Order: sequence, then structure tokens, then C-alpha cells
Amino acid sequence: MTLPEDYFEDVYRAREDPWDFATSLYEAAKYARTLAALPRGHYVRALEIGCSIGVLSGLLAERVDTLWAVDLNDQALTRARVRNADRANIIFERRRLPDDLPNGLFDLIVLSEVLYYLSPEDLETALDAILGRLSADGTLLLVHWTPHVHDYPQTGDAVHAATIARLGHGLRHLHAERYGDDQQGYRLDVFAQDT
Repeated sequence: MTLPEDYFEDVYRAREDPWDFATSLYEAAKYARTLAALPRGHYVRALEIGCSIGVLSGLLAERVDTLWAVDLNDQALTRARVRNADRANIIFERRRLPDDLPNGLFDLIVLSEVLYYLSPEDLETALDAILGRLSADGTLLLVHWTPHVHDYPQTGDAVHAATIARLGHGLRHLHAERYGDDQQGYRLDVFAQDT
């Protein structure tokens, strides 16, 4: 993660749900679109990178046998575990992008609101690691806020463009959506391994 860990410590210390993931109608609609965009109804082994307080994790858990939900912040992970205490199929772990992901292959990898915290160089390293863990029949889903945020190294559009630049090199684009405007909006892209 290019932003320092103290950045996230301060954010989670200041508020229980810093981005209103559990209460925002905008977030609820985005989660519904995220789930609807998945090309399969069920996955065996999934990875959610940057799970935060676990709101999306709980929704993804309904569609997978086992979900590895990872984040670099202990406060966020504690809240995610409490929120999802009834979900035995979620494994919460402290991990850090770009070089500390769980081993093995996953047939679903979800990155929601996380990649713009990486510098362009760290993003390329992270994409290498992510794609190296995507199974031959796997789905990669990215969804990110698109307006500029002054203290983020990149925008959502920039990280999606970096992923799209890998098309034809083991990756194909299945689906794209864009919602909102330059004040409040996001984009969603779904990819698959090109086997």
C-alpha cells in the first residue's frame, strides 16, 4: 500500500464506518450493482482485497464457498469480524498490497475502493500478484470511486485504465459500467482470464 498505514489508522480511529459503507444508499446501490455484475451465481474460492469493515464481505459470502477477506488495518478487520460473526465461510486476514496476498488460486477476486491507494509502480506490482492468483476460469471485478481525491495517489479511472492496458496479455474484458458524475460516481469493470 503506497499510502502509509498511519493514514488508515487515523481514518478508522476517527469513525466506526469512515466511508458510511453500512448506511449509505449510494454504497448499497453500488454493492447491488457489484453483485449483479458477477457473471456466475456461485464461486468456490474468492478473495476480497481491502475488505474494510466487511459490509461487502457479508454480501459476497452468500455467493462463495470460502472467502478470504483481507485488509491492512486491524481496526477495520476487528469490525469486519464482528459484523460477520455468523459467516463461517469468511477468513479475515491482515494483508498488505502489493506483495502480501494469500497463496493459491481464486476463481473470484474483488477489489472495491482499494487500488487508487497505490502509486502507479505499486499498482503494476499488485496487478502482477493479483493476476497470478486468478484461476484459469476466474473472474476479476474492480469497482472504484472516480472523482479525484486530493490525498489518493491515483483516481479510479487511472487504476481501471492500467488493468485494461493488460487486455490481450492473459486478460479479457467482460463488462463495464459507470454511474454518477465528477462529484459522486464510480466505475465497475469485470475481467476474466484469457485462456
